[in-house]
Parts: sequence; C-alpha cells; structure tokens
Amino acid sequence: MLPVVALVGRPNVGKSTLFNFLTRTRDALVADLPGLTRDRQYGFGRVGPVPYIVVDTGGLSGAKDDLDGLMARQTLHALDEADAVLFMVNAREGLTAADEQVATMLRRRGRPVRLVVNKAEGQDAAVVGAEFHRLGLGEPAVISSAHGDNVRALMEAVLEPFPADDEAAEAPEQGVRVAVIGRPNVGKSTLINRMIGEDRLVAYDLPGTTRDAVEVPFMRDGRRYLLVDTAGVRRRSRVSEAVEKFSVIKTLGAIDAASVVIAVLDAREGVTDQDASLLGLAAERGRAMVIAVNKWDGLPPDQRDNVRRQLELKLPFLDYAPVQFISALHGTGVGDLFGLVDDSHAAAHRDLPTPELTRVLQDAVSAHQPPISRGRRIKLRYAHQGGRNPPVIVVHGTQAELLPDSYRRYLANIYRKVFHLQGTPVRIELRSGENPYAGRRNPLTPRQQRKRERLMRHVKKRR
Repeated sequence: MLPVVALVGRPNVGKSTLFNFLTRTRDALVADLPGLTRDRQYGFGRVGPVPYIVVDTGGLSGAKDDLDGLMARQTLHALDEADAVLFMVNAREGLTAADEQVATMLRRRGRPVRLVVNKAEGQDAAVVGAEFHRLGLGEPAVISSAHGDNVRALMEAVLEPFPADDEAAEAPEQGVRVAVIGRPNVGKSTLINRMIGEDRLVAYDLPGTTRDAVEVPFMRDGRRYLLVDTAGVRRRSRVSEAVEKFSVIKTLGAIDAASVVIAVLDAREGVTDQDASLLGLAAERGRAMVIAVNKWDGLPPDQRDNVRRQLELKLPFLDYAPVQFISALHGTGVGDLFGLVDDSHAAAHRDLPTPELTRVLQDAVSAHQPPISRGRRIKLRYAHQGGRNPPVIVVHGTQAELLPDSYRRYLANIYRKVFHLQGTPVRIELRSGENPYAGRRNPLTPRQQRKRERLMRHVKKRR
C-alpha cells in the first residue's frame, strides 16, 4: 500500500494549493476564500522520493453548525487513514487560537504530525517559524506552496520512514473513471456514499454543498473505479458566486475526462430543461452514459408514468443510455448501476473489425438505399473504425459528405444494434474519394473513355 499523507489545518492556509503542487494537477479548487474545500480530495503525490497518496481536507473552523460539523468529520476520517499528517498554518496571520485548537485535536489522534508554516515567501524562515514553537509539534517546516519553496525538502523528510517499493514505483491503475453529474441537490454525493458503502462525501440538504470535483477511488469485485462527485450545475442566470462559476468549469472538465457519466435526475421534480442542457453537454463530448433517476421510492404510479414520458420527450438524443430507477438514500437499484457502467465502458472501448463493419454497411444499404443528391445516388462502399470512447466509424463512398443526418442516425442505430453498443454514442464520419476528373470541362468516365478510344481505332481502320 502507498503511504497516505493528509493535509489539515484551519480554512485558507493553503492546503488545496499544496495539494495541487504535490499532485502536479489542478484537481483541487483554489480561491482566496475560506471554506472552499468541503470533502476529502485524493490524488497521487508526484513530489518526493517515493510514491504516495495525498489527501486534501476541509478547513477546521471550530464552528458548531451542521455543515461545519460534517466537514470536521470528513477531516477526522482522513486522519484515521493517514500515515503522516501535514498540519498547515499561515505565516502571514501568525499563530491563532484556532491553530492551537487544531494542534490539540491532532495530538489526541496519535498520528505523526509535521508542522508546516505556509505563505512564507520572501520572509526569514527562522523568524517566521519562531512563534509556532509554542504548539509543541517540533521544528516547523517553512514553505510557500504557491511558489514551491522548500516543498521538495519537506516531502523528503516526511516520506523518509517509507522505503521505496519497486512494485509501487508507479501510481496504481485508476480503473473506470465515472463522473456523477446533475443539478444541485439531486443526491449525487448520497449516491456515491451508497455505492462505496461509507460516508466519504458531505451529503447535506442544501443546494451547492459540493463545490469541487472530488475523486473517490475504490474497488468492487476485483475491479477498480474512480468515482468523481461534481458540483451541481444550475442555469447560468442563477450562477452568481465566482466560486460556483469555477465549480461549473470543474464539472465540465470532469465530464470531459470521464469514461462513463452517471447522470442523476430527481424523479420528484421530473426532467427539467437544465437536466436536458447538462446531459446534452455530456452527449456532445461523446461520453458513455447511464441515467439514474433518483428519489424513486414512494412515488405514486401516475407520477412515475409522467417521468417516463418526460424521459422520452425531453431526452430523445440519449436513446442509447440505459435508465435505472433508484433510491440513493435507501439503496434501491444502486447495485445494478455497476453492471450498466461496466457494459457502457466496454461498449465505448470495443474493437470493431473492418470486415464486419463493411458487411454491416452493405446490408444496411441493401435494406435502405441512400437518397439521391444532385441527380446522382450517394454510394457507400466500405467502413472502418476511426476511434474509441466514443466509437467512431468512418464510412467511405462517393458523395458521402452529402448524406443527410437522418441516414447517419440510421447507420449509427444499425451499428449499435449489431455490435451491442448500448450505453455509448456512435459517431459516423463520412469521407469521399477524390474525383480524378474534378476541374475538367465535361469529364468522361473511364467507361466512356474506353468507348471513345475503340471508336477512334475503328475510324482509323476505315480510313
């Protein structure tokens, strides 16, 4: 197992900035606002002598309200998982009462703690770290996570007790990357907690609780998954906070990086225009998709029938996506999502042999001829695979670029049915061969050219 390093401290001391520096990513949302991180964020550390897992946590403010209590519980979970703890404080603000409270809590947890004084760029390390000796946590490490000052030396010291393991020289395979998307408060975090069997994410009955795209790796039946909880996406006119606008960007990035998307809908509110818009973005990116209709328990029959009709009327462009009716709170139907995710992932990455693709194309053309364009019939000759995730099928022919969208959809549906590509969109690309007579005036076809040559030889003999 890779060592686990947890970043803890009060809000706005630079934990997410250090997380991004250690992982060489921008996975953690960063802004000059306290309380931005609310869930545990996991990543693979890339700065240091050995591989490790780094965990970003929410700030410990000491507030007693429900949301801060849930955030503190997430931080305590991270401490229980950690092999080493980096307790971060702010050099610009100096030692505070909140820092002393966090230090007391860390001593009680009994984990190896390294005190880290952050935001110390341009200052004398000895002077900056002097007052923090009062915490009784040993010699503080003075760094700047924004600029990377002394960060590598810090990680070398923290990871020294963990010998390099050749078998763990690389980060483990992440497995199937699944983004869970939906409007605010439809139950995305509750669904992930139910899928992994523990309260990993803050689930709170308040829209906008999740602000970042949070990655949750886990294993089920010997297969690795990486679930990505995303911020709820609302109508643009309702997105006023700068932080929420950044959260939307992170959600779209999570969609783009995913192999499969689980789109969560609220059955009690039906399929809204915002649902259709968000799911349309995922379909536009070519993501394999599973639709999870949540809060299905206790819904009266007439309302259930209405939701089914809305799925057909408002989401006709997602006819390839399987629909699962679930209750994330009670667990009904949640276990079946894994099979649908596996099938959709396999379909999106399937190898399609060229002879079979061409045979299916010829059968489809025989059953339904392409239309006539500019007085000539469009001819489709052969096909091959041009990409995966989503499957791209390249069709070659004469005047193929003039093929109408309706016939493209016909071909996509035929290929999906024959190759069992449920759960993923199928894209059809059309290519036409170059016309060797393009640019000539009244060009002759090869057959006409041969006939003309025979006629000229016959005329010469007669002469």
